[in-house]
Amino acid sequence: MTKNPFESSADAAGHNKDETPSLTPTQAAYNVVTDTVTGVNVRWKDNRFQAIFVLTSMVLASLLGATLAAINSNWQLPWYGGALIGSFAGLVIGIFGSGIYLMFYRAVRHLKGKHD
Repeated sequence: MTKNPFESSADAAGHNKDETPSLTPTQAAYNVVTDTVTGVNVRWKDNRFQAIFVLTSMVLASLLGATLAAINSNWQLPWYGGALIGSFAGLVIGIFGSGIYLMFYRAVRHLKGKHD
């Protein structure tokens, strides 16, 4: 199917349908402040990434902790105790790891002038 050369690519408000929606200056300023100073990150993509990363690190650390507790009898720790300790360690590692990654990722994006 060929594109109609006489059809406008802009909608009724004048926004180009072919381009990705741009941020308003207010939204861009909010993103810069929340990424560099303080505030709540409201980006759905970042929050979904962080949730998946934390959940994955909790599951992996829980499995590792349960395995180590079951293998090492000198600890005198049941497997579910190792799983509990591992899941807490995974929670802490996941929160800090994903937060540090997002911090550097957003800093690079802001230096390039992309405040999405």
